Amino acid sequence: MENKEDRRIYTLSQEVPAKAVIKMSIPLIFGMFIMVLYNLVDTYFIGLTGNDYQLAAVNLAYPVMMVTVAISNIIGTGASSYIARCLGANEKDKAAHTLTVAFTLTFINSIIVMGIGLGFLPALVRLLGAKDNTFIFTKQYVQVILTGSFFTMGSYTTGALLRSEGSVRYSMTGMIVGTIMNIILDPLFIFTLNMQIRGAAVATILSNAAGFGVSVLYYVRRKTLLRPSVNMILPTKEILSEIYWVGIPASLETLLTSAAYTVNNNLAVNYSELTVTAMGIAQKVLSLGNYVYQGFASGTQPIMGYNYGAGNTDRMRKVLKAGVLTVTGTETVLMLLYCIFAPQLIDIFTDSAEVINIGSHVLRCLMFILPFVGTVSMCRMSFQAMGKPQYAFGITLIRQLILYIPLLLLLNHCFGFNGMLWAQPITEAVMMAVSLSLLLQVIRRNTVKL
Repeated sequence: MENKEDRRIYTLSQEVPAKAVIKMSIPLIFGMFIMVLYNLVDTYFIGLTGNDYQLAAVNLAYPVMMVTVAISNIIGTGASSYIARCLGANEKDKAAHTLTVAFTLTFINSIIVMGIGLGFLPALVRLLGAKDNTFIFTKQYVQVILTGSFFTMGSYTTGALLRSEGSVRYSMTGMIVGTIMNIILDPLFIFTLNMQIRGAAVATILSNAAGFGVSVLYYVRRKTLLRPSVNMILPTKEILSEIYWVGIPASLETLLTSAAYTVNNNLAVNYSELTVTAMGIAQKVLSLGNYVYQGFASGTQPIMGYNYGAGNTDRMRKVLKAGVLTVTGTETVLMLLYCIFAPQLIDIFTDSAEVINIGSHVLRCLMFILPFVGTVSMCRMSFQAMGKPQYAFGITLIRQLILYIPLLLLLNHCFGFNGMLWAQPITEAVMMAVSLSLLLQVIRRNTVKL
């Protein structure tokens, strides 16, 4: 290869499919593993305070972070999909214009999120399920997270934009820097400055700012394939259409997951506020498995988008096969590890025997989603890469609104806490069959066969 640009394009266009999937996904999975640590660091250090209500508050506030990420993904996913297709079609100027517009839209969206969130803060905290013992802690955490929403949204969007051109290692570096900063700043703000849960939120925002700054620095130093330009700030109708056409359905997955998460917390708090604590710990431990499948799906998406833009449907078929097989095998191994080490993993974050007992049970129920969610995510990402977000939206709609939330309410009513826990594994098993069936039909119509 003559230069870095050639190597990036070679990976997208000609690399052996399985090797290309691994090359694009493993650095991203490693970076996302770092993101798992990022999320767990707050839980760990707040757990050291010995206040389980602060732990519960972090869990209750998590949907706010999910909504922030979802809105950033509207731009990040939509723009990255179009950028990859433009590069595949050898339209580099259009790809650079899309990149610049993505930065502009991210800034505007962050101002809107902060303004609305802070304007309705008390009502928002109550909506999240906070009660007497957790209200003030949840409010403190959410207030800081909303104030720093630009850095959170900027960090996630820039990571997606870097991946769209094959610069996976640059994307990963921003994640690593942010996590290291969070590990350093959490104990400083929580304990040394005695800011408790508010300190954890401040550390999170400053860490996101550091990760975002590192990612932007690659563009400033001209290390990237594409670069933003002030001459391209104004969007065209075509670029806006492509960004939102793909980005909105993609982000609905996170938005609807956030809604389901809020419903879940409101149901769990009726059992006890410590139940919310235990579930929050278990869900964050499980996020390692979630980030693995997201890493494979996100790593595969630019390859699929590039080759769709280039009209190379045979390579798309091979890449999709390699991605689905790899992610399913990996998640199955992780499920077995969770089963064996559930109590030890929960014990890392709390000394409460009750929380450890509940959390282990929750983790051993929820781990059954892992063999299924990877395939569902790969199918959604394939549709987004092809510029067919209506199918990705269909998967999201069926998954969250038609299956999971109604099933969550029904099983909780009929079988109590255990019923509530099994709603998600049942949903994901059904969705794997639905997603594959839908994708196979679309592929057959486009003369692409698995």
